[in-house]
Order: sequence, then structure tokens, then C-alpha cells
Amino acid sequence: MPGSSTNTTTRIRAEVARPKLHKVILLNDDYTPRDVVVIVLKSAFRMDEAGAHKVMLTAHQLGSCVVAVFTREIAETKANEANEAGRRLECPLTFTTEPEE
Repeated sequence: MPGSSTNTTTRIRAEVARPKLHKVILLNDDYTPRDVVVIVLKSAFRMDEAGAHKVMLTAHQLGSCVVAVFTREIAETKANEANEAGRRLECPLTFTTEPEE
């Protein structure tokens, strides 16, 4: 048609990358009582009794166990919180973090 114009608009969609996830890992030691491990898992990770007991036994049998997976900041915060709880109970309980593959 004469006199008409066509306007085209190009929209650019920004893709937001998902944050990389990190695992919180419980390391077994020969000094921390099992009950203390369960108490810390329940308080720091809000696990129920059965779940905390299962994680504790897995770490005991295999040497380590993935407790949970979070973004890096949350994983480090949770691991630090759990480590501090173990220290308050005078146990060498150790939680670490590492990137999920």
C-alpha cells in the first residue's frame, strides 16, 4: 500500500545462567559420636531423625557422604554452621564443600 510503513522491532532476550551448585560433604572421623553427628545434621540441615541417621551411617561406612546441594554461598554457609556446631560440642566434626560436576 502506498504511504504505509512497516515497523519491525527486534527483541533481544538475555539468557541468565543458572548458578553453579556445590555439594556439602560430611567427612567421617573416628572421634565424633554418632549421636552428635545426627544432632548437627538435624539442626544445620533441618533433616528428620531417619534422614540424619542414614547420612551419618553412609559417611561412617564410606568415609564421606553428600549431605545436600546448594548454590556456593549457601553451601559454604551451611558447612561453616555445621562445623561450628561440632566445635561447640567439642568434636572434630568436618563438613566441606565442592562444586557439583
